[in-house]
Amino acid sequence: MDTANDSHKGVNTRAEKEVIIIGAGPAGAAAAAWLARAGHAVRVLERSHFPRFSIGESLLPRCMQHLTACGLMPYAAAGGYQPKTGAAFTRRGEHRHIDFRDKFSDGPGTTWQIERADFDQRLIEGAREYGAKVEFGVTVNGFCAAKGNDGPRLTLDDGRELEAAFVLDASGYGRVLARLESLERDPRLEPRVALFGHVHDGIAGLTPPAEGYHRDNILIASHPVHPDVWYWLIPFANGRASLGVVGPRELIEATGDDSENSLNKQQRLWQWVNEEPRLNELLRDATPANAVQSLGGYSADVSRLHGPGYALLGNAGEFLDPVFSSGVTIALESALRAMPLVERELACTDEGQRPDWATEFEQPLRRGINVFREFVTAWYDGRLPEIIYHPDPHLRIRQMISAVLAGYAWDEQNPFVSASHRRLTALATLSASAHDTRQSAARKGKISS
Repeated sequence: MDTANDSHKGVNTRAEKEVIIIGAGPAGAAAAAWLARAGHAVRVLERSHFPRFSIGESLLPRCMQHLTACGLMPYAAAGGYQPKTGAAFTRRGEHRHIDFRDKFSDGPGTTWQIERADFDQRLIEGAREYGAKVEFGVTVNGFCAAKGNDGPRLTLDDGRELEAAFVLDASGYGRVLARLESLERDPRLEPRVALFGHVHDGIAGLTPPAEGYHRDNILIASHPVHPDVWYWLIPFANGRASLGVVGPRELIEATGDDSENSLNKQQRLWQWVNEEPRLNELLRDATPANAVQSLGGYSADVSRLHGPGYALLGNAGEFLDPVFSSGVTIALESALRAMPLVERELACTDEGQRPDWATEFEQPLRRGINVFREFVTAWYDGRLPEIIYHPDPHLRIRQMISAVLAGYAWDEQNPFVSASHRRLTALATLSASAHDTRQSAARKGKISS
């Protein structure tokens, strides 16, 4: 068994050993940068080789505070990414816009739409410049939690065994410790399938121009017939865009299962896109930029986000749904909440000084995640579309909704954070009632005329 600090083999105190981070995505890079800047020894183990493709390309403004806090903002800003100011929604010819700059909570109101291959590489290179060691192409296939004075231990696919001061699992969809520690549990969300890829979008050169839509908004479109099928369009600064469709497996895969006689993924994605009038109009000159991929059953959850000598960050613990782009925000939020506790772990000299990860990390983190969960649930059960497509929304309520969609899901001053289920349900009921009243008035108007 090697310690993770080769120069002090076998005699390290816990503070002298390395913190090992599994995964070099945004959560891993943020944690590595934060700890390295604080003077701690950090090693990042990443299974893949960067740059690598990943979805999760639409950030939320809350992320900007986290990037600043861990020192990675200059590295990210150097990417020259597409600014993002809000979200546009379209459904059966109705168009709505939520401007993140007009929101209830304090904090940045703008962010970026990024290609993750470039963004993630810039972040981990920033962490490396702060002093973190980074290894690519390394897989963790064994783990023992901390016990007594022994730190957590990892077994790697190249045969090495490492003892760490603390382990942070930021492995995303790899969910390394969730599998190795048997933490996985039912995510309590319906399993869905996504088809996605990048396109040369052609939006800027459209003749006539695409009126009413701007590149600095993610576009979320609802299928005109199937309300549980929705699309994303995320334009980048270079004329490319991320395009995807999400829905129940039985619908998304009805047009093909990749068998010999079925439509391939590229054809299936475009078949769905052509059924939504707004996307069909915006992407009439678009061409594919890479192969279309699919991802099914992406939602995940774990029974706990921490254990002896380890904690789970971001998607490695819980992933909800891509509809509100909460993945990177939750990843960075978890990393920034965990770092002060890791630092206390490294400094403590007896058990009584250890942080309480349940009350100081998991419970407050889960409160914000549960707000996103309620918004995701409300999107699919129809409450949130009723609110978003209300033709005359109350200004203050719109600002509260905007704040949550901008990532400020931990601002307990916002009533749609502190009582999200009750508030969303009541507001959706009122919106539906107003909709029925308008419909009735319209019918009476036609009759009288």
